[in-house]
Amino acid sequence: GPGQAEMYAGLQELGVANGEDLKETLTNCTEPLKAIEQFQTENGVLLPSLQYALPFLDLHGTPRLEFHQSVFDELREKLLERVSAIALEGKVEERYKKLEDLLEKSFSLVKMPSIQPVVMCVMKHLPKVPEKKLKLVMADKDLYKACAVEVKRQIWQDNQALFGDEVSPLLKQYILEKENILFSNDISFLQNFFSPSPKTRRQGEVVQKLTQMIGKNVKLYDMVLQFLRTLFLRTRNVHYCTLRAELLMSLHDLEISDICTVDPCHKFTWCLDACIREKFVDNKRARELQGFLDGVKKGQEQVLGDLSMILCDPFAINTLALSTIRHLQDLVGQDTLPRESPDLLLLLRMLSLGQGAWDMIDSQVFKEPKMEAELITRFLPLLMSFVVDDHTFTVDQKLPSEEKGPIPYPSTIPEAFTKFMQENRIACEIGLYYILHITKQRNKNAFLRLLPALVETFSDLAFSDIFLHLLSGNLTLLSDEFALEEFCTSLFDGFFLTACSRKENVHRHVLRLLLHLHHKVAPAKLESLQKALEPTKQSGEAVKELHNQLSEKLELHKPSPAEVTETPSMELPLPTVPTPASR
Repeated sequence: GPGQAEMYAGLQELGVANGEDLKETLTNCTEPLKAIEQFQTENGVLLPSLQYALPFLDLHGTPRLEFHQSVFDELREKLLERVSAIALEGKVEERYKKLEDLLEKSFSLVKMPSIQPVVMCVMKHLPKVPEKKLKLVMADKDLYKACAVEVKRQIWQDNQALFGDEVSPLLKQYILEKENILFSNDISFLQNFFSPSPKTRRQGEVVQKLTQMIGKNVKLYDMVLQFLRTLFLRTRNVHYCTLRAELLMSLHDLEISDICTVDPCHKFTWCLDACIREKFVDNKRARELQGFLDGVKKGQEQVLGDLSMILCDPFAINTLALSTIRHLQDLVGQDTLPRESPDLLLLLRMLSLGQGAWDMIDSQVFKEPKMEAELITRFLPLLMSFVVDDHTFTVDQKLPSEEKGPIPYPSTIPEAFTKFMQENRIACEIGLYYILHITKQRNKNAFLRLLPALVETFSDLAFSDIFLHLLSGNLTLLSDEFALEEFCTSLFDGFFLTACSRKENVHRHVLRLLLHLHHKVAPAKLESLQKALEPTKQSGEAVKELHNQLSEKLELHKPSPAEVTETPSMELPLPTVPTPASR
């Protein structure tokens, strides 16, 4: 076929006979058998000792093709070893000269499956494959596919669109993987989105593939960062910020100094990475991070855009927010005001920079966002007063009660708190983490008190996937409260259902939570929730699927009519014993 002809065409250029030549010889000769014998002699393996060995193999029924193939395979292995050896020996110029000559000789045979590996091996070892050869490879899908990544890098670095086509599906996969974790059906306060260590996350398939594609090539690294910035701007999806940091740290793990030394964020990211691993910013690292921020020189402010993207990574925000809550609790104990704590101010500074990433990259105005004084002088003291309320209430419970009767838990929220949650991004983020904190402590009173403030928050942060993922995990610690009508009404009717119809993701999170805790919910409430959460015409597949799963589970859990009637009417109330866990 024409494929064959094209495949072996290169042989003639090298003065090697091919099938076409044999055909020609046989067409123009009088004694075909003699001609074949002569062709074999001229084009066979030129070893005198073979003259006698070949007839012997013939006697054993070994086809000549099989023999030549095995000789050829053996020679090819030797040649591949030799090419790899040449690439390491002698003076740099000389070895590359040898390889270039070899490429010149062999490239015409690149279509022959038997020779292709050799040609590819030569190219792989050449730091600069001649432009003309790269163009030929690029133009041929199969050749491009067969290329080593070392050769592809040389093609990619001058073809951003082609590189983008290779990277794009990986970035899509990365975002999908993140969303799958946030919406996974396993709900637990022990294992959540933020549980895997940075080192574990960097072993992920996408990060590893991108690291491999980039190698030590600064140009390709810059291209990937450019893709991530563009996508972050286009979608506001913060997972691209995580990938930005993971990629840099993956190259750091491999000690690729060619790239790490030119990325101005390297040392900052490395220090922050250690904080993320500990889920806490300690004093020593706080000083170090502050040094980097204070060290941004005039004329280099653009680095703030990169630093803000590193700080906008949800894993960074999580660490900064958790550290902020811990600091506030310490300050209550020390009777110190937020504005007197430099460590706390630094955490807020980094939170502001991270939360301002999108605006900074969008506007291209590279300066740190102004911190609002009110955040420090009014909002944080408010949170501290909540901590104090809890202490007071707990102590009051333990005091012997006089005639005054039990002191009720404060149920109102200061208006200022609600206003901050609506209007100030940093306040809102810290407020949400405070709510996660009290839920994790199983502090039902504090949770119910602050819950109404979540219905309207800055940019709907309380309905973001990360917050709802963490909240549903922590709510499993309050699972016994789900039997109480009042608790369910506050949580579902008062919070979740206010957004379900306008936000598909909230609908999904509520269904996830119910799938996990349905057996704890009072049956009447469960039934009304099942109705309220019915998918609408607009609902996506995920919501329908979850609702089906929930309905199936509820079918299985329904008591049969027979069981209901057999319940003895004289139920003795069991004494309620407080479990140690609920303290």
